[in-house]
Amino acid sequence: MALTVPCIAVRGSIGTSLGQGPPSYEPVKTFPKDDSKTCKAMAFSPEGRYFAWVNGMVTKILECNTWKIVTEIKRPKISAIQFSSRGTYFMTWEQFIATVSNSRGTPNLNIWKTETGELVKSFTQKKQADWQPQWTSDEKVCGLLVGAGVILYENGNFEKVQHRINIAKVAKFNMSPSSASYYILCYMPGKSGQPSFAKLFQYPKFEPTQTIANKSFFQADKVNIYWNNQGINVLLMTSTEVDDTDASYYGKQTLHYLSTKGDTSVVTLREKGPIHAVQWSPKNNEFCVVYGFMPAKATLFNLKCEPIFEFAPVTTLLQWSPDGEHFMTATTAPRLRVCNGFKIWHYTGTLLYERPWNKQEQLWEVLWQTFPPQTFPEKPVSYEAVEGIAPSQPQASIQAYRPPSARGETSIFKLRSDEFYKYGKQKKKPNQSKTKKKTKKDEKESDGSTPSQSQDNPSTNGQVPPIPENQNVPTNNPECDDFERVKKIKKIKGKLEQISKLKKKQEDGKQLEINQLDKIKKEADLIKELEELAL
Repeated sequence: MALTVPCIAVRGSIGTSLGQGPPSYEPVKTFPKDDSKTCKAMAFSPEGRYFAWVNGMVTKILECNTWKIVTEIKRPKISAIQFSSRGTYFMTWEQFIATVSNSRGTPNLNIWKTETGELVKSFTQKKQADWQPQWTSDEKVCGLLVGAGVILYENGNFEKVQHRINIAKVAKFNMSPSSASYYILCYMPGKSGQPSFAKLFQYPKFEPTQTIANKSFFQADKVNIYWNNQGINVLLMTSTEVDDTDASYYGKQTLHYLSTKGDTSVVTLREKGPIHAVQWSPKNNEFCVVYGFMPAKATLFNLKCEPIFEFAPVTTLLQWSPDGEHFMTATTAPRLRVCNGFKIWHYTGTLLYERPWNKQEQLWEVLWQTFPPQTFPEKPVSYEAVEGIAPSQPQASIQAYRPPSARGETSIFKLRSDEFYKYGKQKKKPNQSKTKKKTKKDEKESDGSTPSQSQDNPSTNGQVPPIPENQNVPTNNPECDDFERVKKIKKIKGKLEQISKLKKKQEDGKQLEINQLDKIKKEADLIKELEELAL
């Protein structure tokens, strides 16, 4: 019997392709590679039977056993796709367009029969965000976000609404993949000055007093929901479009944990910065988070939200292989436009394979092939590292950024080390001697009259000196370069915030002026410029 090997689908500026996973990594020859540079989306069906992609002209669905095309949907405006939980249905979303003669617009969310391409039902869903219908694992219940509530259908009958969730404004919902009981997590944004809520319900009990778990939080413009495969534990990532602390132009993210037992918690991350990816392990009792400013961290957590292992840096995406033995990390555009590529690792932390992209190409998305449950038997865990390869790209530097004019000079800034973080900002390192009482000489040195000489920095005693107000700083001073860089970052962040608001208006169906559309076109260039300034 041939060994089942998960494949990897890749989408980028050079098209869509499929390659074999470990140990061969060879291209799948029977897959009809698509060289189109306008591939907008791709997806495997959850149960592993189908694979589909959109190339800007036609949407193709093929069967994974043979990689032969079974359905083609010739609608060039399709820009987002999704399969139902068992692959019976295939959903597509197109840009909503209203005209003078048709103010209501044409239905743009369509549900098709996957195997035949037969159109089952059409809806109007103006916003692309959270457009996807949600299905239970057995496809008996399908939910759709409509207005400020959720409507629920049963047994594929889209002519009759069986239940509704409308106890409060629902901005997003997600169904658990559990087959024993159906659970639905709803995100309900708070009004001005009031908290937002994540409420977990068991179908079909949707009264306010029937919530299983309840989590409140502030600062959330949107949320992402990540269930584990058993459907009993869920992670909720809250995001703000703008970080009020100006620490990140990606906004601010926070990760919350909920369970069907009623447990809730906040996942504490070791580093500040954006959350790039979240992924549950196939065994459902651990999850990995990629987070922080570049080079990012990838940390494995247990169900108590405790960190248990640190993985690779410079990562924007992480996915476990269905075989449970391997995982893939990737650096993708537009999140990061440098060092694009993906790597395959053994669970012991050994690098097995890497595929870097050149500077003229962009990697947009990487997906493991999906399989039915129990396809891969569980193997005993080995703690011995397997044979691997050395990374071809140099490891990221741990030194602080130095502008060209400041390189070669002594820096007044001290980069926080992992050792310092390990013991905490307010804690002493082991065997650290007690602080001696200040002498008159010490007081004289500490008030700035006589600079003290320290081991960390002989000119500043390991501290960043205060900058006097209203003092002219020479333009050739490295501090001035950093100040100008921060000003540029803040200015571009303001432009990106304006673009974000314009895009929201566009998603809501509002007509934009020509100059406003021109601003939106500059978003990619502004993000690229920011990334270069942030390096």
